[in-house]
Amino acid sequence: MARHRQPACRFGGAGRATDRVVPVAHLLGAEALHLEYPTQVVFDSVTVGVNEGARIGIVGRNGDGKSSLLGMLTGRIEPDSGRVTRRGGLRVAALDQADTLDPDSTVANTMVGDRPEHEWAGDPRVRDVVGGLLSDLDWHAPIAALSGGQRRRVQLAALLIGDWDVIALDEPTNHLDIEGITWLAGHLKGRWPRSGGGLLVVTHDRWFLDEVATTTWEVHSTASGGIVEPFDGGYAAYVLQRVERDRIAAAAEAKRQNLMRKELAWLRRGAPARTSKPKFRIDAANQLIADVPPLRNTVELAKLATARLGKDVIDLLDVSVSYPGTPDGRPVLRDVEWRIGPGERTGIVGANGAGKSTLLGLIAGTIVPDSGRVKRGKTVRLGMLDQQSGQLAEIADDLVRDVLGRLKTGYQVDGKELTPAQVLERLGFRREQLSARVGELSGGQRRRLQLMLTLFDEPNVLVLDEPTNDVDIDMLSATEDLLDSWPGTLIVVSHDRYLLERITDQQYAVLDGHLRHLPGGIDEYLRMTARRHAAEASPRPAEPEHARERLSGAELRNIEKEIAALDRALVKLSGRVNAKHVELAEHDQSDHVGLARLTRELRELEADVADKESRWLQLSELVESGG
Repeated sequence: MARHRQPACRFGGAGRATDRVVPVAHLLGAEALHLEYPTQVVFDSVTVGVNEGARIGIVGRNGDGKSSLLGMLTGRIEPDSGRVTRRGGLRVAALDQADTLDPDSTVANTMVGDRPEHEWAGDPRVRDVVGGLLSDLDWHAPIAALSGGQRRRVQLAALLIGDWDVIALDEPTNHLDIEGITWLAGHLKGRWPRSGGGLLVVTHDRWFLDEVATTTWEVHSTASGGIVEPFDGGYAAYVLQRVERDRIAAAAEAKRQNLMRKELAWLRRGAPARTSKPKFRIDAANQLIADVPPLRNTVELAKLATARLGKDVIDLLDVSVSYPGTPDGRPVLRDVEWRIGPGERTGIVGANGAGKSTLLGLIAGTIVPDSGRVKRGKTVRLGMLDQQSGQLAEIADDLVRDVLGRLKTGYQVDGKELTPAQVLERLGFRREQLSARVGELSGGQRRRLQLMLTLFDEPNVLVLDEPTNDVDIDMLSATEDLLDSWPGTLIVVSHDRYLLERITDQQYAVLDGHLRHLPGGIDEYLRMTARRHAAEASPRPAEPEHARERLSGAELRNIEKEIAALDRALVKLSGRVNAKHVELAEHDQSDHVGLARLTRELRELEADVADKESRWLQLSELVESGG
């Protein structure tokens, strides 16, 4: 069953041990596990093992058994047959997707119980976890008053402060923002010595998988039940090895078909035929993708987008939005200026509650700014994939095939005409699911149907709000493939770093109510937030009483205008820095004087960027402390 083996794991088929002896200590394992539900054999005779130092990411389609496998290994699900073995005294902790917190408890009691403050406050792990996941929560808030996302973070944090030999996490990045996901990856990588502990994680976050996993288990169903196939490395290595596996399978099938044709010809001729054995050369995984064209023809897509949209799309002009009850009455968004162009593919990041959904509401026209204006092009047709799946509520009682029957018979996808059913299959729907009612579909299936219906409305501006919710990795890959050839303006809000870097060409961040362009991508955003947290944590000299007075309205407006001006200046500077890099690369490399001049000019531009970023942070902190 397993072709690629990693020293930290053991694999075998039904009752069969692997043929490889590993020189590391065994933590836990499972032998000949069988799990069956009334309508499905989930696993049939699966044997796996986890050894010291294992860092295992578990991937597969929704419904194929990832969570069930995790549940059996951690003892929360009893298999119908087979056995799970553990090293004596092994301490195992599991985070599942269910909310298990006591609503009558508080954040503090859930985290540290009755431990005195001087005891837990002196524990470096507790401080690290609280700072990484709960810094924005009231320590004494009742659990019942928290949102679903906040409760999830408390549940994860309460697990991480414990001392465990094996940790099993089921979708731990759900409800975490990019900063939280980055912190969690760093925490897990540094939690144990390299050859100690064990980690099992089910996640659809591919960046996170690449960061924490040294082995990937693929769970997938077969006619007789689910199997587990191991691959060395994280997500990127897994993809390359899976391509090789599929190529080998295709070559083997081609060989079988060829031999069958020759056998048939021999039988028809009635005489033996001399045949030569076919040879297949399987290239290395890197070579398999050497001839794959670029993901997107950006020039052609831009031409198509301009033809469909014209030059005017949506402009946010000096807009501000506030809500009653916000801290200090400050706007959620203030002085935002953003001119969205045809064919632009933009990712939006920011902490939970920073104002990303408000920004999307301005774009969609569902929110009216308190000041400034939103200018919309005459040809704009906007489609929005929201988190509520509201458009499916009206058709919840309809069969999926009836919904498809009301659509056009054919749509152009990648230059081919496909029926709605074919597009839905491309997104991972199975034919038997077409007979289900919309309201009976799983969260991931509803998300696929919602995306397809949104695209079939033929918008020229597409807004995706957290499109990775309830979606497995195969569905994400299919969605990305579909969007690669979509010729329009694309705006994506997501905490999934891999998705943002895969389908968008530029990123912006919502920080302190302002929209900041990120020429350096997500890494630049993380650097900015890290600097900010460091500045907040460092002790500040006592300020004179008059300096701590609240800013007047006029002073606040002047500061916010300067921040907006700095935003615009930084966007222009990033363009000049990029152009200087290109000029430096294309310059005659034997002209040392010219190269020195260009390098000096580049350093001056970069220094200007650093000065303006520093001023931007200083002004933002002033608004926070004195606004």
